[in-house]
Amino acid sequence: MQEDIFQMYLEELKGIESCDEEENDRLLKALASGDQGAGDRLIEGNLKAVLEVVKDYLNQGVPAGDLVQEANMALVMAVREYEGGGFESFFREQVKAALLAAVEQQSMEKRTAQKMADRVNRLQDISTELAQELGREATVEELARRMELTAEEVRDAMKVTMDAMTLVER
Repeated sequence: MQEDIFQMYLEELKGIESCDEEENDRLLKALASGDQGAGDRLIEGNLKAVLEVVKDYLNQGVPAGDLVQEANMALVMAVREYEGGGFESFFREQVKAALLAAVEQQSMEKRTAQKMADRVNRLQDISTELAQELGREATVEELARRMELTAEEVRDAMKVTMDAMTLVER
């Protein structure tokens, strides 16, 4: 589904005329004079250039559509924040920073999810071990000591387990 939307976006871009450096300069002057339509054209006319930057960040864990969205928002912000100098290099740097942040965020979320999954699996194993050793279910504090975690961290792992079980039951 998301791939279809991305393909539709690419098709739409074919019908948009890109801005050259001269048009960018003219539009930037008009925008500085208060012409908001110039800003809209500046954004629209540089969407293909943004897409070229996006291509360098594909297949890094973030869906293409999300990358395009982040990049386009960075372009919008660059047009709003531009204060002079080379416009194209300015917006490209803004776009690259936004895309790098999106890739890093996705990577961090994956690491966090993996860490929590590992903790839940370890909790289940240790819970079973302690139940056999003690002849009863272990308390949160006993689990925390054995796992070398805080009671709060153990409760968080238990909550994840319970939430997953609730979803499976539905």
